[in-house]
Amino acid sequence: MLYAGTFLLYFLNALQLIVLARVIVSWLPVSPSNKLIDFIYSISEPIFVPIRHLIKRSIFGGRNGGMLLDFSPMVAFLLISMLANFISRMLLGLGTV
Repeated sequence: MLYAGTFLLYFLNALQLIVLARVIVSWLPVSPSNKLIDFIYSISEPIFVPIRHLIKRSIFGGRNGGMLLDFSPMVAFLLISMLANFISRMLLGLGTV
């Protein structure tokens, strides 16, 4: 169980790095045909789409469902952090009530 939890924590850390890389790449003028950029987008987009959908349906989605800023990377990073924190507490035995 310890090895599976440790692997899951490493996986979640890698996802956080991919989300961070996606944010940085979105600010730079890079070609979307680059294989590394395509990999980052193909991993991060399935995470962002459901979050974008939920934000658009909420009161933060704007008047007609259009958003001026995309908050999905921030929400994804926060959710991944919370999940990693929960798993690490479970592995350390601090999650017992």
